[in-house]
Amino acid sequence: MSHKKTLKFTVRRAQPSDVDDIAAAHLDSIRSIGPQYYPADIVNDWGARVKGALYLEAMGRGEEFFIAVGASEGRTDVLGFSSHGVDGDEHHAGVYVRGAATRGGIGSALLRTAEASAIAAGARSIHLDSSLAAVEFYKANGFDEVGRGEHRLWSGRSMACVFMRKALGPSGGSASNRPLQPTSAVRNRS
Repeated sequence: MSHKKTLKFTVRRAQPSDVDDIAAAHLDSIRSIGPQYYPADIVNDWGARVKGALYLEAMGRGEEFFIAVGASEGRTDVLGFSSHGVDGDEHHAGVYVRGAATRGGIGSALLRTAEASAIAAGARSIHLDSSLAAVEFYKANGFDEVGRGEHRLWSGRSMACVFMRKALGPSGGSASNRPLQPTSAVRNRS
């Protein structure tokens, strides 16, 4: 049985001054949700290089970030973030929400914002590499699994992931005639 929370939050485009708060939300998500799906060494490696500079560099390459700001545990904080970027002709997105702020609609609102950014940039589909923790969230938000594989973390350890895609546009059907991702692969992740 899932328990939905009622949280008040606003979503806005992130600024360079937000990068440390984005990193804090990302680390909270990894450390609070990740252990339910991955062993401690993978969770530690996954979060080890999460720092504000990571997002500042991504912003410099054109990736857009969106943050949900609201009250959590008695203070105003970044509760989660999403991103939209383009690699070649492939649009990608991702969402992370603090563990204490899950099940309150924040992740879905952030994902819709990233999808709107992708549509505005001409995307017909969005691709992502989901952690095992987020697969059901993405499926509930219209993504299809197209394969499974691993990310190679900076330590050399492998982290299981699921490759997913969502068609964008009014038809809801396949928006791309391109072939799906391979059914398995290893990708590097810092």
